[in-house]
Amino acid sequence: MPEQNFTHLDKQGNPSMVDVGEKVATKRSATARSLVILDTLILEKLQHEEIHTKKGPVFQTAIIAGVMAAKKTGDLIPLCHPLGLENCQISIAVNAKNEVEILCTASLTGKTGIEMEALTGATVAALTIYDMCKAFSHNIVIKETRLIAKSGGKRDFKYEGE
Repeated sequence: MPEQNFTHLDKQGNPSMVDVGEKVATKRSATARSLVILDTLILEKLQHEEIHTKKGPVFQTAIIAGVMAAKKTGDLIPLCHPLGLENCQISIAVNAKNEVEILCTASLTGKTGIEMEALTGATVAALTIYDMCKAFSHNIVIKETRLIAKSGGKRDFKYEGE
């Protein structure tokens, strides 16, 4: 396997944006997942696959926040390229372990990856759930955010856990 280097450092070790000028645009997609553990008190408020608060429907608001964040990733992560997303879909459901599972899938045809947008979307959706539910309990844990899959670019990836 060839030696891997940090892509965002120049030869002197300074931060540097990756030059993608010579790369060929390809179809790229990435899915990220965040898991949120809610207090039992909050889960009891779950009706019809949604939690309603004075601020509004929690999961629906988190979906909108996640999409908005994915679109702004280049503004939030210093060396990320600003990308024009072609699609961003977020789903939120309570899984068999009583965890709130957020999946964010982002895609585009471009010269650089899309995984940071998917990760940002899933993370901000999780933070939004925290923000909207904290009035009920602060016993909320954002347990995990990880890349689940990506395609396009140099190499594909698929998380094989669980």
